[in-house]
Amino acid sequence: MFVKDFMTQQLITITSDTSVSQAEDIMNQRDINRLPVVDGNKLVGLVTRDTVAKAKPSDATSLDAHELNYLLDKTMVGDIMLQKVITVQPDTMLQDAAALMSEENIGVLLVLDGPHLAGIITDKDIFKAFVNISGYGAEGQYLIVELSEDRPGVIEEIGDALVSAEENLTHMMVYHYEGSIRIVLKVNHNNMDALVRAIEERGYTVVSVNGDLK
Repeated sequence: MFVKDFMTQQLITITSDTSVSQAEDIMNQRDINRLPVVDGNKLVGLVTRDTVAKAKPSDATSLDAHELNYLLDKTMVGDIMLQKVITVQPDTMLQDAAALMSEENIGVLLVLDGPHLAGIITDKDIFKAFVNISGYGAEGQYLIVELSEDRPGVIEEIGDALVSAEENLTHMMVYHYEGSIRIVLKVNHNNMDALVRAIEERGYTVVSVNGDLK
């Protein structure tokens, strides 16, 4: 899976000479939390609700509402934006983007195709991608198969079990759990009992069927 498959491409951008008050208005009107800052087709920074909030005087300020608005009108995005922006490419693997977000403790990555801004991907996009690949919302039931060790031929044998039970596989994921390997299958559940038997006959342990532990 690539970043380009899940990123947002229709972006709202601003320039560095946009006022802070304008940037805040745009975020409020569009119900977004971030705005890439682009000057002459070149990405120069990022402004967020947090950077705007930090640009405002503290609650203890003596400024009245009119003076505060005047200050934000006169302050430009270029003065407060984040200039060190972490980026990825459209062909970056989604898991690499997720790991980068975790390592840097950030919720967004801007996507550059060469020098040009191609999109933006957020932690919410990553969550949506996981939901997508897990098959959530699709018809069927989940089955979790546990392996004590990895070895060649596992997928082929599980495939044979699916054929034997006349089940159709719609989604599959693999994860490690307490020293074992678990394969999550989502199937159309035409004959789940037969599938469980076929898998166990091949020496594997079925630990859960549709969320119920066995």
